[in-house]
Amino acid sequence: MSKILEISDLSVGYDDNPYVLKNVNLNVFQDDFLGIIGPNGGGKTTLLKTILGLVKPTDGSISFFRNDVKTDKINIGYLPQINQIDKKFPISVHDVILSGLTIKHSVFSPYTKEQKERVGVIAYQMGLDKLIDRPIGALSGGQLQRTLLGRAIIDGPDLLVLDEPNSYVDKRFETDFYKILEDINKDTAIILVSHDVGTVISLVKNIACVNEGLHYHSGTNISTEWLEESYSSCPIEIVGHGDFPHRVLDKHEGCECCKDD
Repeated sequence: MSKILEISDLSVGYDDNPYVLKNVNLNVFQDDFLGIIGPNGGGKTTLLKTILGLVKPTDGSISFFRNDVKTDKINIGYLPQINQIDKKFPISVHDVILSGLTIKHSVFSPYTKEQKERVGVIAYQMGLDKLIDRPIGALSGGQLQRTLLGRAIIDGPDLLVLDEPNSYVDKRFETDFYKILEDINKDTAIILVSHDVGTVISLVKNIACVNEGLHYHSGTNISTEWLEESYSSCPIEIVGHGDFPHRVLDKHEGCECCKDD
């Protein structure tokens, strides 16, 4: 498969923390489904924002490719964390999904009939066809999540970026939501940030752990050796099911949960 994203020696910082990310290297391919895990404050969301162009790197580069040719940009869909959404804003499910086409729309160029029909197709795919006229303030967390996912994919992105999507999914729709992602991945590369390691392992194709640096693992057959190797760069508690090794890591500096022990 062709490469669509290349991150080379990337470093990102802010005034209060000049080393949020340091020397990060990563390639993402057309059919990729990459899960990103790591501790809170490790730089996962900063990495996503840098890919999206919302944060400028202090060093290194991000390059995009289409058909193996370097290009200025690719079409990226983005599903943010729910705490970034104002549910009081008076807008319907239909209009939220339709707004994903804003790049191709202006006040002087109305949406076409085909574009409006596309909203109905996406709403049906998201299981929202009966809620299409409902205001977002009347939606459950999972319904809002699927509405925003519809907005993110309506324009047929080359890459879909999701920031902690399982933090507000309705548990009764969780399986359906991840089935939707698997279907989307047939045509779109996906990067998913999640603290739910068990879900990530069962869903994605490759894994990266981000904690200032980035530690990449091809495939999801995580071994004890990889856990030991990545421990210093990714101090998280790993809990799994079935054949996945159950791990409780030692105390580590800066861990809030270890302070009272």
